[in-house]
Amino acid sequence: MAGSRKNELRALFGGGLAPGAAAAPEAQLAPKPETESPAPAPIPIAGPAGRSAAGAVKAMGLSLNAMTREAEEARLLRQALSEGERVIAIQPDKIDSSFVEDRLRLDDQDDEDLAALIDSMRESGQQVPVLLRNHPEKPDRYQTAYGHRRIRAASRLGIEVKAIVRSLSDDELVLAQGKENAERRNLSFIERAVFAKNLLAGGFDRKVIGEALSVQKSELSRLLQVVEAVPDALIRAIGAAPKAGRDRWMKLGELLTSKAAQAAAMAEVSDTDFRSSASDDRFQQIFNHLSKPEKRQPAEPVLLKDSKGKVFAQLHIDGKKSRIEFAAGIDRRFVDEAMKTLVQQYDAFVSAQSSKG
Repeated sequence: MAGSRKNELRALFGGGLAPGAAAAPEAQLAPKPETESPAPAPIPIAGPAGRSAAGAVKAMGLSLNAMTREAEEARLLRQALSEGERVIAIQPDKIDSSFVEDRLRLDDQDDEDLAALIDSMRESGQQVPVLLRNHPEKPDRYQTAYGHRRIRAASRLGIEVKAIVRSLSDDELVLAQGKENAERRNLSFIERAVFAKNLLAGGFDRKVIGEALSVQKSELSRLLQVVEAVPDALIRAIGAAPKAGRDRWMKLGELLTSKAAQAAAMAEVSDTDFRSSASDDRFQQIFNHLSKPEKRQPAEPVLLKDSKGKVFAQLHIDGKKSRIEFAAGIDRRFVDEAMKTLVQQYDAFVSAQSSKG
């Protein structure tokens, strides 16, 4: 297994294709789309000649999971090239995002994964091209199917983006976008839920949405249930929260059923510590705040007034407990007489109840 992964990586980084795979020389590449102008030169994907897979692995610091992912990307890239597609270089400022949002960012802040990707591309360049289509409404511009983070990283680094430009319908674009997210498994539960909501709002039917997210009808219903229960402003304030899975988001939705709970959650968002915390910590802060048992407000006391309307005592009822509180300045002799009368009245009440039983 490890040997095959290294062979796949050698195909991507080492200057050639895996054994048995047909080469895709530049002369065999299909011409670029007619709308591209000027014609960018094809960009070779392989690294310098003689660069070994082991060297690439060491340089990139790939984990076993990352090796598997890169090997899969290498396979898909070879397939694209063998089908006549070409890789071209495009300035990132000519590329627009997909028309469907699938990632949550707080105040346009970069997450740790993007920072790591920028470091990797700074050291080793962009190893895997992004997938674009010609923008359906803006001439000489492109729209992203997948690879948003690589495009953002290239923009930060001031380098061109390596891309494959393919003719895609709206359905094909969101399916490609969802397929990459599913394969790379780097969208959190709430990001997938927001993606589903945006697709539904965009007029896509549930079958296409389910295919884009690789989920069954029941799971799609849960995704949509959460984004209906949790206000959009709160979702965006919390962010991706990658460690908060379906069950916890659904529980949060249950905690937000009342307007009072929603107001309490949004008040927590304005806290300075909340804004400076990591996304998972922001989720936990909101969750903990709403999970606290509500403090019951004591009932308003019953006012006891004389014939002139002056309050001489208050009756406080708190759950199963009750107490009488006399006003300041009340003659102590009256209090003593009231206590005697109260005892007599209580004895009479108990006696009457006993006779009924």
